[in-house]
Amino acid sequence: MSGSPPVTFNYTAWVTRYPEFASVPGNLAQLYFNEATLYCENCLRVVTSVTALTQFLNMLTAHIAALNSPTTPSGASPGTPPGRISSATEGSVTSQFEMDYPPGSAQWFNQTKYGAAFWQAAKAYRLFQFRPYCPGPASLAQVPWLYSNTGS
Repeated sequence: MSGSPPVTFNYTAWVTRYPEFASVPGNLAQLYFNEATLYCENCLRVVTSVTALTQFLNMLTAHIAALNSPTTPSGASPGTPPGRISSATEGSVTSQFEMDYPPGSAQWFNQTKYGAAFWQAAKAYRLFQFRPYCPGPASLAQVPWLYSNTGS
């Protein structure tokens, strides 16, 4: 495919929406955005609206930033554990957390509120009925690829 991707990262707009990441430098945020495109293709194929695609990629960028960057003004990690508290003790401080989502579902996304928001917002795109749009070998036509198969 030729041409530029439909969404270009806009650091100012991203920090306006997610002010808790104002301490993340723009060049690092750009790298997080680039990583976000590994999870959501920066292409108007499955998602056909530039506005929706921009929101999805910004949610994922915030998710990746929350997993990797300190977000407090002092530069300290907020230390939010993934999952829900399944057990806690006060004397000698014990705590256990669990992420009991079914395998192949939202475990990684549900580690942050941003990822959980993405997972919920993208639900309609995950649940559509896949129909191959181009002829090809039967083995390829039966697999619902998120990315187009542009190789030979």
